[in-house]
Amino acid sequence: MANQKASIYSALSANLLIAVTKFVAGYFSNSAAMISEGIHSLVDTVNQLLLLFGLKRSKKPADALRPFGYGKELYFYSFIVSILIFGLGGGISIYQGITHIIYPEPLGDPLWNYVVLVLSVIFEGTSLIIAAKAFNKIRGHETWWNAIVKSKDPSSFLVLFEDGAAVLGLFTVMVCMYFSHKLNRPELDGLASLLVGLLLVGVSLILARESRSLLLGEGISAASREKIIHIIEQDNAVNKVLTVVSNYQSPEEVLLTLIVSFKEGLDTHELNEAIDRIQAGIRKEFKLIRYIIIQPEDYTKQFKF
Repeated sequence: MANQKASIYSALSANLLIAVTKFVAGYFSNSAAMISEGIHSLVDTVNQLLLLFGLKRSKKPADALRPFGYGKELYFYSFIVSILIFGLGGGISIYQGITHIIYPEPLGDPLWNYVVLVLSVIFEGTSLIIAAKAFNKIRGHETWWNAIVKSKDPSSFLVLFEDGAAVLGLFTVMVCMYFSHKLNRPELDGLASLLVGLLLVGVSLILARESRSLLLGEGISAASREKIIHIIEQDNAVNKVLTVVSNYQSPEEVLLTLIVSFKEGLDTHELNEAIDRIQAGIRKEFKLIRYIIIQPEDYTKQFKF
């Protein structure tokens, strides 16, 4: 989690540093693309603040109102971030782009635009490298895409996507701006803004999909499920595991509910001891499983009509 916070802070610093300079450069050069980039950086700055707030909220201890804790606050705020990227970042940039394509305006001196863009690439690129290194440490042997899909911590891949989109958007603006001045085609500046907006919309849809899935509830992997069944059915007091239901309450907390058929003839004390053994065995292998609910059930009842 410390690595994720470091990448968020680095992205926050970079976006805050360059957002104002992009707006100033866009104002003096009359560039819609630079204004769109400024909006992009401003939205990203707000996003990092929301992620940090979500991380803080997710650490609140459980209480009577939230007996399983506040871990899903992080999933909620990551979903809000994806909506902001779509609405503020993508929507406004697309509007700016279409407006400047239909009604192109003469471009001003592009010198400061290029200075700001180069500095932005340096800052955003540095932030992207930090985010990529942090995510690389947790992805293991998975491919980058599989690791993103399987990740239960949206703070890790949200910053990665944001910084990646920022760097790609900057290069898009640089290319369009160069040809806009070289060919004296101011509508290319609007095209750059439109492309940046479409890029942000695409990123936001991916992030919304992943955040929505986590918010609605994702369970443990099939491999982990099979391993848990194996641990339980090794116990001498168990006949069979009937049901395994799991849900990530946060990136570091899992709720596990089990329906288990125990052998006949066990008294209450023996049944409680068996449940304690099972819980201890599962927690030994799976550190993230914090809550384990075990419901004993007669296996033969499953087949009575």
